[in-house]
Amino acid sequence: MAGSFTVVDVKTAPIDGQKTGTSGLRKKVAEFKKPNYLANWVQSLFSSIDGLKGSSIALGGDGRYWNKDAVRIICRIAAANGVSKVLVGQNGILCTPALSAIVRRRELLGGIILTASHNPGGPNADFGIKYNVSNGGPAPESVTDKILSNTKTISTYGMACVDGDNTEADPFGSVDLAAVGATKFTSADGAAFTIDVVDSAADYVELLQSMFDFAALKALFARSDFSFLFDAMSGVTGPYAQRIFVELLGGPAECVMRGEPLEDFGGAHPDPNLTYAADLVASLDPKKSPDAPAMGAASDGDGDRNMILGRGFFVTPSDSLAVIAAKAKAAIPFFKDGLTGVARSMPTASAVDHVATKLGISCFETPTGWKFFGNLLDAGKAQICGEESFGTGAFHVREKDGIFAVLCWLAVLAHENAGTKDGDLISIESIVTDHWKVYGRNFFSRYDYEEVDSEAGAKLMATVTKVQEDMVAAADGSGSMTLGDFPVKVTTADNFSYTDPIDGSVAKGQGLRFVFEDHSRLVFRLSGTGSSGATIRLYAEQYETDEAKQGVDAQVALKPLIDLALKISNLTEITGRSSPTVIT
Repeated sequence: MAGSFTVVDVKTAPIDGQKTGTSGLRKKVAEFKKPNYLANWVQSLFSSIDGLKGSSIALGGDGRYWNKDAVRIICRIAAANGVSKVLVGQNGILCTPALSAIVRRRELLGGIILTASHNPGGPNADFGIKYNVSNGGPAPESVTDKILSNTKTISTYGMACVDGDNTEADPFGSVDLAAVGATKFTSADGAAFTIDVVDSAADYVELLQSMFDFAALKALFARSDFSFLFDAMSGVTGPYAQRIFVELLGGPAECVMRGEPLEDFGGAHPDPNLTYAADLVASLDPKKSPDAPAMGAASDGDGDRNMILGRGFFVTPSDSLAVIAAKAKAAIPFFKDGLTGVARSMPTASAVDHVATKLGISCFETPTGWKFFGNLLDAGKAQICGEESFGTGAFHVREKDGIFAVLCWLAVLAHENAGTKDGDLISIESIVTDHWKVYGRNFFSRYDYEEVDSEAGAKLMATVTKVQEDMVAAADGSGSMTLGDFPVKVTTADNFSYTDPIDGSVAKGQGLRFVFEDHSRLVFRLSGTGSSGATIRLYAEQYETDEAKQGVDAQVALKPLIDLALKISNLTEITGRSSPTVIT
């Protein structure tokens, strides 16, 4: 027993702007460090949870600036609210899918993740917090609505103190977050509280080992014609990658780049895409790197996103999801019994839909946000899910999982090359282009306009909404609409809404979409994952079954659609942006 503590009720008042979004609460670090800001939200969370007293929860983050400070504050508030144990990732670190795995495997009440995901870190950058429920997935709106309501009425929060009303002294300050082990404390009224520092990777890595044939993956790594490079982007996945790709699969130490988690992600943007992972992309380009690896991959700040590259070849997230679904039963032991369904977010290209049709399984189209997949996964309606925003996951956890997606591709490569000689490696590019020959190619691109003035973002969405309203009115029930002078007719022009097939809940206003008769699509959304301003996302998709046309560059194939989107939205004039921040 390490010591005792006293519970104090600290006076506070509501703070505006604490609404929990799709991926939690995200603000600048300076905002979170203001008096009572974090405490108010955490207390509002704890006041929203049934069965909190005597429970155990998980806690960790992506290692960004202020992560450890927040861990200690949350532990003190947890103890004051009757939580009996907090399992903290070593050094305050837990990647998002690893926390989900711990919550599920150890049957915890839930877990708190400290992350702003792919957003920059550092004293002047972003911080974030979100709560995952007992199934390991993000809190549903029924919980986040309660949290928001409580933030508007809060008057006190509980805080564990050394003694009296001295709220500055931390009674748990002796706990070394770098040392694995449990430390027990007792409150003045006799309640027990334990901080259990756990190996951040153990539960998660053991789960992955049970899903994949690691012997086959190790054999792939042993081939002379295979080489691999993983970019952890100075985020949380570096230690996980070291343990899996180097220690377990036998890769050289240098196969993990930017593998040390840094509080500011090395001053970079930890988002695994062609823009922010430019060094990895260059390393996989044979024109720039003659010895380019056969496969490259990256993950983001908190480890839930992924990017997959072949030698000189980018696999879009939509294609990645489709190929994994198509190959899952044959290549991945976890799916040896086959799939009953798959799911994708609405903006994601419909490549996986064609796989589902051929396999005779269900395919669900949901709003953006991983929480919408949770009910489908829990009900066994879907086993693999994905988002175009570089997120892929399955029913082993209730989060998207970057390392899992990378292992899926390694498993596909190992399976496809099981009968080939060393020196005749079937490449990622060949696997994808062969997939297109069977299922067709969904050309897809996303244009991100980051940190746009919020009023400009709202104006753009209003402009596109008016275009849709005018189209529907002009169609006069004919069911076929025209969009400017574009030669292909529009069959759907709406603001996507979703009725959950499991619980009947309805999510409206999820994105303005135009669906054309040839299955091409345009979608406009305002993203809720930033900490300031608005991010406008423009999505364009075109389906092509003609093999002779499938090798065209995506930006060339999609240019007519993108030009149309820019014209009808008046985007350049409204935002003042002549080009997007990121193109994927």
